[in-house]
Amino acid sequence: MFITKSNAYILIYNHKAFTNGVAHKIEDYIQSEVKKYGTLCFPLIDSENSAGAASIAKKVEGMGASAVLVGGSSAIDQLELTEIVSSIKLQINIPVILFPGNVTGVSPRADAILFSTLLNSEDPYFITEAQALGALSVKKYNIEPLPTGYVIIGEGTTAWFIGRARGIPFNKYRIAVMYSLAAQYLGMRFLYLEAGSGATQSISPQMISSVRKHYEGILIVGGGIRTPETAKEIAKAGADVIVISTMIEQDGSWEDKLSTIIKQIRR
Repeated sequence: MFITKSNAYILIYNHKAFTNGVAHKIEDYIQSEVKKYGTLCFPLIDSENSAGAASIAKKVEGMGASAVLVGGSSAIDQLELTEIVSSIKLQINIPVILFPGNVTGVSPRADAILFSTLLNSEDPYFITEAQALGALSVKKYNIEPLPTGYVIIGEGTTAWFIGRARGIPFNKYRIAVMYSLAAQYLGMRFLYLEAGSGATQSISPQMISSVRKHYEGILIVGGGIRTPETAKEIAKAGADVIVISTMIEQDGSWEDKLSTIIKQIRR
């Protein structure tokens, strides 16, 4: 399985598909993985809690993770971020994708970046200004941008606080659908529903299935996912990608749990 995944990534990575002059190597790879496995797992390595990042990345690749996310809502040290990405790249064959919370989340060594707009922020900085400030660096370093609508569900997490978001209540499914359609109509081929790292609850399968009925791109769900049972329900509801972060940082038995999660969410 590991060898097959690596070969698939290398094959698609060498494939040339362009829109507006931008190659879609990583995007094509993600789409092919979704078609093959159903729901994928992207473990998130927080660049501020980076002890053993390369070792963690190697372990999760062996478990079947399809890519590794690196970043975080409050990451500010670009030099440290670049060192972490470089060390991870030496250890794994799957893509390293940046998950930025600000312009400081751009690293030249990454394969791709979730080029995100925080759609329900009350601060224009997190909707378009940070993106404009970081865009030239993304182009300069030839990092593949993955156009992503980022929507925060609930309140009280770091992402909610830093991003000055007007969090969508967990039971307001229709509002989530409205934002997902806005993302789609604005041309965002990825949608990230985020409860936030350390969230007290995960996004409900009912909200995810409501969004899935309308949004046609790659649907990413993260925050508050701590058990294989929760991950399986989220996958069944229609998530294409599940992001796991806090469990890796804080749970001493995370390896067994993550391995089980990856097995549970696949077809």
